[in-house]
Amino acid sequence: MAMLAACTHESEPSSDGPYYQAKNVTYIVATNAGGGYDAYARLIGGYLQKHLSADNVIIRNVPGAGHIIGANTLWRSKTDGLTIGTFNAGLIYGQLLEQKVMQFDLRDFEWIGKAAGEPRAVVLSNECEIKNAEQLLAAEEAVKFGSAGIGSASYSDMMVLADALDINVQVIAGFDGTEGEMSMMRGEICGILGSTSSLRNFVNAGYGSYVLTIGGNLDGVPDAMDFAKSDRARRLIGIIDALAQLGRVSAAPPGTPGEQVEAMRAAYKASLEDPELLEEARRMGRPIEPAFGDDVRRLVVNALDQSPDIVAQIKKAINGGSY
Repeated sequence: MAMLAACTHESEPSSDGPYYQAKNVTYIVATNAGGGYDAYARLIGGYLQKHLSADNVIIRNVPGAGHIIGANTLWRSKTDGLTIGTFNAGLIYGQLLEQKVMQFDLRDFEWIGKAAGEPRAVVLSNECEIKNAEQLLAAEEAVKFGSAGIGSASYSDMMVLADALDINVQVIAGFDGTEGEMSMMRGEICGILGSTSSLRNFVNAGYGSYVLTIGGNLDGVPDAMDFAKSDRARRLIGIIDALAQLGRVSAAPPGTPGEQVEAMRAAYKASLEDPELLEEARRMGRPIEPAFGDDVRRLVVNALDQSPDIVAQIKKAINGGSY
């Protein structure tokens, strides 16, 4: 478990400066160091430090169980306004399916904001015999896809998409991030479904191509919704679309005092609107499309507010495939 200080920026006065001065803020990241969530947290953490006038914002990586361990840790953290965390909003799937390992209720976190809404995309390796969406949908033999752990957003998104479009896939858990890309290059798996920004370097380097997108537009890439043949399929793809709008969320533990929640929200907003951060994000190729506070909470609650029949369909899609 890595604990590293975020990059620092010259401090300036803050409306809540007296509370945060001479204090450290812990930013829990529910992944290992080096991934997209870690990159966003380290980018934002330095500017939070600046806008809160805190001594340090310390990145604490708490990976495992498809972001569940990190979210559980945040849920149990002290409610003194000195801890926030970031995790994948795909945990909404787990809450809808009532996974017992999840010790939290996403409705009850104190939502700080989100950094970006990121379209999802299906990427196929150049080593794969299948080259486009039409061939993928027509495949008679199971096409091997990599994903993070069972229960993760990438696993659940792929299972739901496969069920909605009747794609013959074998989803192999444990092949995500750099390991997933290397597996595609070695020809062990054909593809991955993930955020477009996380897969951009792989595609730009010429190792694969986007063949489907969900929740956004990519030039020349068909939208998965265009292949939906029923209202049921459209509703399932709509769930993936909704979660794509909740990219890189951050929250504080439930019960954090309102004054500190508002101070953190204000500092987060100031950070995401800071011209220096926006320029850093541009250079890193990390999109910034923020939302804040109660707007994020409404997105989370709306995503959780599914009818029993849709929950049953999601459960069938996620639990009914092979892996």
